Amino acid sequence: MIQGQSNIANQIDHLFRHEHGKLITVLTKTFGTSNIDLAEDVVQEAMVEALNKWTLDGIPDNPSGWIYKVAKYKAVNILNKEKYKREYVSEVAHHLQSEWTLEPALKHIFTDKEIADDQLRMIFTCCHPVLSSDSQVALTLKTLCGFNIPEIAKAFLTTESNINKRLVRARKTIKEANIPFEVPVGSQLEPRLSSVLETIYLLFNEGYNSTSEDFPIRYELCEEAIRLAEIIVQSAAIKSSNTHALLALMLFNTARFSSRINELGDIIRLEQQNRSKWDQEMIKKGLTHLAFAAEQNEVSIYHLLATISAQHCTAPTYKKTDWEGILSLYDMLLEIDDSPIIQLNRIIVVSKISGFKEALNQLKRIENDPSLHSYLPYYTSSAELYFQDNQPKKAIELLNKAIKLPIGDSRKSLIYNKIKEYSKNI
Repeated sequence: MIQGQSNIANQIDHLFRHEHGKLITVLTKTFGTSNIDLAEDVVQEAMVEALNKWTLDGIPDNPSGWIYKVAKYKAVNILNKEKYKREYVSEVAHHLQSEWTLEPALKHIFTDKEIADDQLRMIFTCCHPVLSSDSQVALTLKTLCGFNIPEIAKAFLTTESNINKRLVRARKTIKEANIPFEVPVGSQLEPRLSSVLETIYLLFNEGYNSTSEDFPIRYELCEEAIRLAEIIVQSAAIKSSNTHALLALMLFNTARFSSRINELGDIIRLEQQNRSKWDQEMIKKGLTHLAFAAEQNEVSIYHLLATISAQHCTAPTYKKTDWEGILSLYDMLLEIDDSPIIQLNRIIVVSKISGFKEALNQLKRIENDPSLHSYLPYYTSSAELYFQDNQPKKAIELLNKAIKLPIGDSRKSLIYNKIKEYSKNI
């Protein structure tokens, strides 16, 4: 029985998400990093062919294998047709152009191990320091995660034209700089890995605190960030304490997702969340990665943030949270990063220990910092402190400023409810 076109389109979309990055990385190794755009074209053509074929004949038993096979031979056809037109800086390409080595080469490059290794190489290619940070994120989402240009533009509140320009600029830079398709080694590894982790963390944060007006949490961004970090920690060649710490942090935060949104799509604050809904297996997994990170005798922002998140995840109730322990962790964090946002988070913890008046005293030291004036938690946290200090008008004034920020409906709904609550005390 031929399945409906909408069902087939959904299947294609699912495959595109989960197989796109794997295919792009294998084909990039085949064509060379200077031809990433060609690799993307081949994958896109394979997906279109699948949609057309499956609409007529139905979805095959092994849809992933079907698309891999089509992509393989499209790549071979291109190599044979364009062998004199385009430079392929790839040893693999040479083997695919010979009928004697074609099948063995295809069999080798499409093994699970080779695909995993190639994804790791692609992560470092997309996050090369010669690329700007915004280009790194855009390229990672496009090539490794299978996001289309409208989705990337929406995720980062910019235009499709801007994303297109970033991608074109990134591909041009990769070609001109002749960036190799490899994982750096020796002294080059740590600084390059740092850039990779920053990109992954930025990707996760956009999912966790989404700027989208439609979705308060972009689950697919968080999932992709975790998947990329897991590729790194599974590599025997990279023993990175920071990667394990970042992965632990993301797992702890993701474990609370099921209790973070109510039936109306509104965000539920930590103290009001139903902890029985937290994913305990994911928390255990996070603790395992955090323990490994701690064994390396290294302390970074990721280690401290993950440990803070672990304190929240393991506290039996909100009231029984070890606020003193968390405060000491924030004190350590300030020695590494004394940004206003870290200071604000520490002030919130101070309010739990020393009360709102002490917290307000510390808040006044940073409230004029311009970097906080586009940061939603600054307004909501400050408003709560002023309300506790019997200053509801000041609290409402701050919340009215918060509503003007580019935030989604769920966050606006939460703020409107707070304004109603505070207004009763005027």
